[in-house]
Amino acid sequence: MFTNITRTTLCITAFSIASLMAAPLNATKTESLDWNWKFARFGKMPDGSTQPEPGKAMGFATATSEESGNPADNAVDGDKSTRWCAASGKSGEKITVDMGRPVDVKTVNILWEKQSNHLFKLEGSGDGKRWATIEDKTSGQNDSKEDTVENKTGKPRYFRITVTGNNQSNWASIREITFKNDKGEIIRPQAAAGTSKSDNPSSPSFNDKNWRSLNLPHDWGVEGPFRMEIENRTGKLPWVGIGWYRKTLEIPADAKGNQFYLDFDGVMSRPKIYVNGHLAGEWKYGYSSFRVDITPFLKFGQQNTIAVRVDNPPSTSRWYPGGGIYRHVWLTESNPVHIEHWGVFVKTPEITKSAAKVEVDTTVKNTTDKAVIPTVTEKILDGGKIVASTTTKGEEIPAGEKGKITSTLTLKNPTLWTLNAPHLYKMKTTVRMGDKVIDQKFTNFGVRTVEWKPTGFYLNGERVQLKGVCQHHDLGPLGSAAHTRGYERQIEILKEFGVNSIRTSHNPPAPEVLDLCDKMGILVIDELFDVWQCSKEGVNNESFNEWHERDVVNLCHRDRNHPCVIAWSSGNEVPEQGMKNLHHISQTLTDLFHREDPTRKVTSGCNNANAARNGFGDTLDVYGYNYKPWAYKDFAKDRPHQPFYGAETASCVSSRGEYFFPVDWNKGKGFYLYQVSSYDLYAPGWANRPDVEFAAQEDNPNSAGEYVWTGFDYIGEPTPYNLDATNALNVPEGPEREKLMAELKKLGDRAPSRSSYFGIVDLCGFKKDRFYIYQAHWRPDLKMAHILPHWNWPERKGQVTPVHVYTSGDEAELFLNGKSQGVRKKGTGEKDRYRLVWEDVKYTPGTLKVVAKKDGKIWATDTVTTTGKPAALTLKPDRNEIKGDGYDLSYVTVAVRDAQGRMVPRSKNQLTFRVSGPADIAGICNGDPTDFTTMANPENKKIMKAEDEKIEKTAVRIKNGKYPHSTNDDGKSNTYYFLRLGEVYYIHAEAEARQGGNHLAAARTSLQTVLDAHVPGVYDVSTIPDNQLLEMIRQHKWIDLLFENQEEWYDMIRYYKHGDLDITTIRPNIKSDKQLILPIPQSAKAGNNLLIENP
Repeated sequence: MFTNITRTTLCITAFSIASLMAAPLNATKTESLDWNWKFARFGKMPDGSTQPEPGKAMGFATATSEESGNPADNAVDGDKSTRWCAASGKSGEKITVDMGRPVDVKTVNILWEKQSNHLFKLEGSGDGKRWATIEDKTSGQNDSKEDTVENKTGKPRYFRITVTGNNQSNWASIREITFKNDKGEIIRPQAAAGTSKSDNPSSPSFNDKNWRSLNLPHDWGVEGPFRMEIENRTGKLPWVGIGWYRKTLEIPADAKGNQFYLDFDGVMSRPKIYVNGHLAGEWKYGYSSFRVDITPFLKFGQQNTIAVRVDNPPSTSRWYPGGGIYRHVWLTESNPVHIEHWGVFVKTPEITKSAAKVEVDTTVKNTTDKAVIPTVTEKILDGGKIVASTTTKGEEIPAGEKGKITSTLTLKNPTLWTLNAPHLYKMKTTVRMGDKVIDQKFTNFGVRTVEWKPTGFYLNGERVQLKGVCQHHDLGPLGSAAHTRGYERQIEILKEFGVNSIRTSHNPPAPEVLDLCDKMGILVIDELFDVWQCSKEGVNNESFNEWHERDVVNLCHRDRNHPCVIAWSSGNEVPEQGMKNLHHISQTLTDLFHREDPTRKVTSGCNNANAARNGFGDTLDVYGYNYKPWAYKDFAKDRPHQPFYGAETASCVSSRGEYFFPVDWNKGKGFYLYQVSSYDLYAPGWANRPDVEFAAQEDNPNSAGEYVWTGFDYIGEPTPYNLDATNALNVPEGPEREKLMAELKKLGDRAPSRSSYFGIVDLCGFKKDRFYIYQAHWRPDLKMAHILPHWNWPERKGQVTPVHVYTSGDEAELFLNGKSQGVRKKGTGEKDRYRLVWEDVKYTPGTLKVVAKKDGKIWATDTVTTTGKPAALTLKPDRNEIKGDGYDLSYVTVAVRDAQGRMVPRSKNQLTFRVSGPADIAGICNGDPTDFTTMANPENKKIMKAEDEKIEKTAVRIKNGKYPHSTNDDGKSNTYYFLRLGEVYYIHAEAEARQGGNHLAAARTSLQTVLDAHVPGVYDVSTIPDNQLLEMIRQHKWIDLLFENQEEWYDMIRYYKHGDLDITTIRPNIKSDKQLILPIPQSAKAGNNLLIENP
């Protein structure tokens, strides 16, 4: 039943829970900390400007220049994974450090970014004006990674390093400058006298009353706006920058003595967590879940301030990463002796039909100053019934240490976890000290066996062909913010076309994803990194060397109890594949995974053709091929003992509902006007259409399966229009090239594409044609047939318009308006093995129908019909009820339909969405990779507009409320009229022209503006005589806006009822019939016999 509860009530409820905690506890308590945060952005702002970060008066370093994302303060932040880098490779760049007071420094250590010939001069000063040289190494050779210099100049307050001898391959770049006294103790810069700590957002006294209030999870990047100058491989969204989050909470006085933790599911990226002004902890990798112990910094019985600084530097992702605290945050309170975070590990090493051996490792943490001896009871629950139990007394755990207690249980007649029936048990772990219960934890687990063999993948002893997809972490219009219903809907759609496995490319997923896969029967390859030590495509993982072990440990401990996880993936397409001297990195990661979880194999996605045989493959248990279907046969022959699979396959690209002619089977064709034809034939050079991989998998039965790139479209990486500067290569040959190149130049050689074309399903979750070729192949028992393309082609009357059919049948007959177009049967060729093709169908309006057969019997049918013009909208929610918890979502699909209720392709309508009641619109989207409409709704507006979209369907996300009605609260219809910008210019031009005289100049300016946007460089409005200007405005307006909202059509009828209008006299640059007006409605022709249809 839907609960009509306001968000405010929910916030207060969640916020008050923390204050109810009190010692002692029977079990660890974990409560959501998602509500009532204050937030502000600094550094690089959404509009491209720069906003100084508060407290920068307390910043200690300045430089003559800074590369974006690598400021001077990074050189003195105590973090060797960050760095200051100059903005160019020129010589003579300076960095100055203000220690805040005179300091007795004995040595200064400079840690450079990399080994090179580092020439520099170090100076000291008491006033920042007069400088004394401490060390001069500005000549000769100084090949070093770090330099240590002794200070003999007294007690400087300021230190300055001038870096010389630089060039484009050796920029001034310093990871850390460390100052030590004569005892070897580190001396840190500190705020100068008179500087207020309250200026810094980490301070409890900082004034954040003007900051924005919000709830988590939160992704600041998807709030937009899209900006053309931002690179499109990361989505043209402003995710780069710095954000601060603050909130207060009261911890009761009687809770003193207990342990308190903040648990973060994910923060993008490099978060630093402050409690009451003190740095309590940090993490580097934005995809890792982590815990921070805040106990030492709390004030019990008082208000406590939590502040989180998030720093998203550029060049840290190859796709859209999001920004901010984008996953959930939890407040955890435990007794001084308690179960460690992710401290229960359930294994099922032996399984038979009659019994399963269950081993449980429970790690207990002792934070007291005395040794303890805990007793652990493990109970297996099936539903509410206890089906097995045991009690084990542990060994003594010293003060401040952790101890592991291992228990063994026998589960009789176990119900296995399978894809079709993913049965879950629950382990109840109880820890006692004497007779007193001090902690309890429930852990879901499944009983199943997983085996990777050279002959494939086996679940519970049965071979399972992996029908997988790679999935990025974003949820389209919701950005990277975690939403359980968003993930659930994705998995529902994936399963519909036959998916049984997901590779979490190329990073750990949100915890909710694995919970859902456990419940819904989806296998998972859990991937950790995209980049290791070596940079890739300009993207760095600067924290890898120092932090990779912690990332492995956290991933394994968090995810190891999920039965859905069948392998760990250590990386993807890393450059280290081809570097024998760095293969040890892969081996180290594999060993770490095995150390933390000996029950699963380790794999990696490999795109280097030699990696299978140059030694890199030996560092992996299971070999993952990226885009090498031709290599499967030889691999099985040459490496008969190693399992393998397609870790990334296909990478076919398409735009939903877009088709270009003539249809060319060359995979490098089909790209036009920043869209890709949906005939599912086109792919980048390294990739293939689905048919190629299907054949490779069937012809090489030892392959465990494939993971298609990708299941859903995602923000960023809009190949073939990725990396804007190369985009001219994708402009087609022909008469449009010159025009397109001129437009591209106006855009600064940047493509408008901002999301991928790879998905089998588009960014909204709407099915592309490709959905059906996978469904036909992966679900052969499902009776289905699908026709493409749509059949609204008035400009193609009489022209060849190929028809493709995807079906799980083995043959089909196609009919056009009842006339057979012939029978096609599946064969063994590239054009008929997985699809049926009628290449010579000539377009005529009407109905296409296909009748598919299997084994000679009718199996399935499909029809596609020429529709009428848009006449209505329909709204369809995915569910009738949603929870009133502030988290749940309803996905509402909006379809543009004709008078007969048929969905209209190629419709281009402006839509406005309105929701009433206790609900917010979480986001809107139409799946168009080039649409710059802001998708998210950070201000929780009740009304959102989708402007100038190519809409077949539009998704609306509604959270915390009921679905919107089609009428206002007073019963009146929700009808809104909108003008697009071009029409506004025409209206203004006409209004000015009607007044004449001095107003004609303004009329010319508006007309020139809109004409330059539509047909750039063709018209010079200044040459139009004054007495003809008004008429030219009218005529151009009617041509551009002829069929929009019908108003312009009726204007034409009124003005030209008794005359003829020859379009080519107004637009003499028209070169083909395709550029003439659209078909004229029959009702209009009936009222004006001078109107002639475009031939």
